[in-house]
Amino acid sequence: MRTIRVRPKGGDGRPLARADAKDVLEILQKYDGHRGGLIAVLEEIQLRHGYLSSDALRTVSEKSGRSLVDVYGVATFYRSFSLKPRGKHMVCLCLGTACHVRGARRIVDEFQRQLGIKAGETTLDGEFTLETVNCLGACALGPVVVVDGHYFSNVDTAGVKRILKKVRGKSMPRGALAGELSRQ
Repeated sequence: MRTIRVRPKGGDGRPLARADAKDVLEILQKYDGHRGGLIAVLEEIQLRHGYLSSDALRTVSEKSGRSLVDVYGVATFYRSFSLKPRGKHMVCLCLGTACHVRGARRIVDEFQRQLGIKAGETTLDGEFTLETVNCLGACALGPVVVVDGHYFSNVDTAGVKRILKKVRGKSMPRGALAGELSRQ
């Protein structure tokens, strides 16, 4: 399997820009002196650019006076941060015990087949990133799939096609439908 780098696209379809030092400095100044500021800084960098580049993390380290190890430690500890570009749509599948016993592995296999990627990868067109997690906290509704913050419950292999059709058919910015549960 070969790995190809893609440039993620923002909601307007244009490629996301790589964080430059000037942009990172602006964000650092905004949160200067705030308790928990490092997390807020990293969140805003990722929100603007789609991921946390190594250059951005080095700039945060240098300009904030924090060690690079500490900055990378926070960036890699929290699952919400990504060190590589993600697709326009984030597909997250639960592999927790409750979802697993209800066939979550078959759902993962079907997403991988239909998207042509493995978990942890992004499609060549930059549209989808596929990830798996140990638990999404919706055990009674499993197998559960979350796409851009939109929860799909009791998903079966036939539902994968319906979910992808729904996502492709409308613009679903990340988190726009957070908290809404639906059957595929």
